[in-house]
Amino acid sequence: MPLIRKIPDTVAPPMPAAKYSHSVEVPPNARWLYVSGQLGARPDGSVPETFDEQIEWCWKNIVAVLAASDMGIEDLVKITTFLTDRSQREKNSEVRGRYLGDHHPTQTLLFVSGLTLPPYLVEVEAIAAKAP
Repeated sequence: MPLIRKIPDTVAPPMPAAKYSHSVEVPPNARWLYVSGQLGARPDGSVPETFDEQIEWCWKNIVAVLAASDMGIEDLVKITTFLTDRSQREKNSEVRGRYLGDHHPTQTLLFVSGLTLPPYLVEVEAIAAKAP
């Protein structure tokens, strides 16, 4: 049984161009995966200077962590994104949309004053579930 994504007509629809569902129902006996916040760091630990590169690496890292547990984007249930600059909202949406495709997990977007260390501009955490 697949994940069931819902957008009730009794709730305002998702914001335009936002790829998310109001809820995702996970069937019984699914395998859960909690993905720590992924920063925009390359595998060698280096940190790109630009937001554009960092958001790409956040998503590449999420895909890699999902794959290590035999999961993919289609298994995402929840995404939480932390941005340090409101002006990056559109670029974040564009990159997220490219990675999500037709899959719409639940999501929360937060603007924060800073992350773990000064060079980091974005962090994305996720929850996934794979139905049997």
